[in-house]
Amino acid sequence: MKDLLSGQGRAQPGVTIRDRRAAGKALRDRVPRNSLGKWKPRSDRTEALDILKAADATRRSDLLPLRYGRMLASPFAFYRGSAGVMAADIARGPQSRLLVQACGDCHLLNFGGFASPERRILMDINDLDETLPAPWEWDVQRLAASVVLAARSLGQSEHAAREAAEASVRSYRTRVRAFSETDVLDIWYARVDDKMVAQMLPAARRNAFEKRIEDATRRSSSELVFPKLVNVEGGSLRIHDTPPTIFHIGEVESGDHIRRMQQPLAGYRETLAEDRRTLFDRYELVDVAIKVVGIGSVGTTCLVGLFMSMAGKPLFLQIKEANASVLEPYAGRSRFAHHGERVVQGQRMVQPATDIFLGWTTGETGRHFYIRQLRDVKLRPLIETFDVEVLRIYAELCGWALARAHAKSGDPWMISGYLGKSDEFDQAVAKFAVSYADLAERDHEKLKAAVKSGRVAVELEV
Repeated sequence: MKDLLSGQGRAQPGVTIRDRRAAGKALRDRVPRNSLGKWKPRSDRTEALDILKAADATRRSDLLPLRYGRMLASPFAFYRGSAGVMAADIARGPQSRLLVQACGDCHLLNFGGFASPERRILMDINDLDETLPAPWEWDVQRLAASVVLAARSLGQSEHAAREAAEASVRSYRTRVRAFSETDVLDIWYARVDDKMVAQMLPAARRNAFEKRIEDATRRSSSELVFPKLVNVEGGSLRIHDTPPTIFHIGEVESGDHIRRMQQPLAGYRETLAEDRRTLFDRYELVDVAIKVVGIGSVGTTCLVGLFMSMAGKPLFLQIKEANASVLEPYAGRSRFAHHGERVVQGQRMVQPATDIFLGWTTGETGRHFYIRQLRDVKLRPLIETFDVEVLRIYAELCGWALARAHAKSGDPWMISGYLGKSDEFDQAVAKFAVSYADLAERDHEKLKAAVKSGRVAVELEV
């Protein structure tokens, strides 16, 4: 067993797939599958707000009220912004010790559609800021709890919420099993694409989904976004300020922004493959501004750069700060000293295809960043429109995509051996998901109380 754990996912002389499955099954003696459903917060649990406040030290103080204002909106919004809280909770529970390239913040809204370099629309994990090698079950647990909270935010019944969470776990388990029975190259080539999603949707939803795909792919995203984000001022192009989400840094002139970006962009260029460097060299930076995104990322420095090609076409690149993963205190430090590289290499390992402009760099002050296209035919799941059936289907798709990511980066044979063919694990994690969703709701209530008492300042968006 020890040798198999130390050689997870790697070919070893004399070790068969049957051996790996047997080793995974043997892990049930140490970590029974139903033990994951018996989870409850420890009596010495660190308060969620204390964990969040500690993480604020690496964030922009002027954006923290916006971050907490977004988290205040609902328990689901709070959950999305508190990956570090959950990491601290589940790290103290039972662990399989089977490692994958974990997402680290695996909730429903961190999956979505995007275009591959071949312009194929894929549905997969699309936010890997917290990625790190860690136990595979941590991602599954976080996904399942997010399903419960999403269902509750939609006013669905507790039965429907638990059923959807269990469906996501069942999809994960059965897909891992299927991947363990196929060739490793087939795992690498596996995709969840728009056609697969359309086939799973109810007929009444299919046309609307296909129309969204058509609208998103008709024009390049930068051309679509350009008139919304850019003004012409004195004959020069300038990103339009719409505070508090898009704004220029202080009163510094645009030309100084561009000068200060030259060294970080030169470092970024060196992280690209040779052919991508040639492509990047055909663009010129004309403006850069802060652009606040997401919930979990609010407070970290995130910039948007407007580049124009030699042919006069726009390209928006997102320049996003990367700090230490919330998993590091519990799963160990990254082998990459640069956190931008950690995120990029994690994306390359996990996603079925990555952005052609994906790379990393270091800012003037030593902060770590990674760079990608701001939008590349990206499709956000419209969870607010989901009924019971569509939420369940979407949860299953997320489970499918997560299974592919884990099978690609980890040891699907051992994981499948542990999971088995029964629904014992599915039920256990669904039970955990309900319990953890209850805890997230209590933590959200504490945030509301802290805001009311003035201990936490918030800024609400109009």
